[in-house]
Amino acid sequence: MQNKYRLMSPGPTPIPPEVSAAGALPIIHHRTPEFGEVFTRVNENLKRVFLTENDIFTYASSGTGAFEGALQNLFSPGDKVLVVNNGNFGGRWAKMGRAFGLEVTELTYEWGQKADNEEVAEALAADPQIKGAVCVLSETSTGTVNDIRGFAKATENVLTIVDAVSGLGCCELRTDEWGVDVVVAGSQKALMTPPGLGFVSVSERAWKAHEESRMPRYYFDWTAAKKAYRKDPPQTPWTPAVSVILQLDLALRQILEEGLENVLERHVLLGRAARAGVKGMGLRLFGPDEDMNAAVTAAWVPEGVDGKQLVRMVFREHGIQVAGGQGPMEGRIFRIGHCGYFDAYDIIATVAALELALESLGYPVELGRGVGAAQRVFSKSGVAA
Repeated sequence: MQNKYRLMSPGPTPIPPEVSAAGALPIIHHRTPEFGEVFTRVNENLKRVFLTENDIFTYASSGTGAFEGALQNLFSPGDKVLVVNNGNFGGRWAKMGRAFGLEVTELTYEWGQKADNEEVAEALAADPQIKGAVCVLSETSTGTVNDIRGFAKATENVLTIVDAVSGLGCCELRTDEWGVDVVVAGSQKALMTPPGLGFVSVSERAWKAHEESRMPRYYFDWTAAKKAYRKDPPQTPWTPAVSVILQLDLALRQILEEGLENVLERHVLLGRAARAGVKGMGLRLFGPDEDMNAAVTAAWVPEGVDGKQLVRMVFREHGIQVAGGQGPMEGRIFRIGHCGYFDAYDIIATVAALELALESLGYPVELGRGVGAAQRVFSKSGVAA
């Protein structure tokens, strides 16, 4: 018998059975009242998760596509933009900005280190020509979560743009309350939906910048999206990913039935237990040991262990898919995802599999220490595990 498969990567993430089943429903035409009813509900529920009253546009794309669209709609060639780079995705946005002819000021930090919002404020004060600032909420490549409330305060005089692809729905983000102009997200992480949808929320200030932008655009044009959304029933300007939107409709309802604050608390607990399990095995965390790191737990591969082999063994021998490191951290760290459809037993099983794999690879781990540490986190919280 094959091992039961457990997807413990930072994304894509597991899908609730009901959401998976919704993907097999008959396709409905996207220019009908039936789809309009679903799409209206999805838009309203997305606002409840984003915590915003702003427009949210949904695209058949990855989060990267929605982010590309944000740059196209907000800026003109030659505009100055500040980008916080403390991991793979911060670095991606800097590269993307340059690809579109923007003049990028890059604040670079070591991977695993949080952005310093005082330095952000100083960089903006030093160059009043900067029009916007970009930061990743949850840097998936490291598990580090940046202080977006502080970032929004530091960038209040320019467009504040946040990549929340792996953070939305598991890390605190109060779009309107904190004054975030643009939030980009995707369907495949804490929203418990298959890959295929990108989202962007747009504030009034961002909309004014869009009206002045001279960047070429077509598919991701916010004006086209807004025009389609104002129709009766609401539509997308182009053919949407109908089945994925049907799945998202159900996933959002599950999130809101649990209650967004309860969802956020659950993710804090999952992250706390994962970090306790890692430390219980005698491994070092990669990045801060903080409750705000609720989406991904990253840890150093111990000396003498092949990091790639560890990830392969956890999957091949135990059926659990964790992720390895990216870029300069490839083979040096591993990452446990816990954003979305996860519970206590997912964490406990993953820690147990890591202990067994480490023992097989010759690392002197005491079986059960990591598992016990994770269990105690759940036990103290009142979660039976």
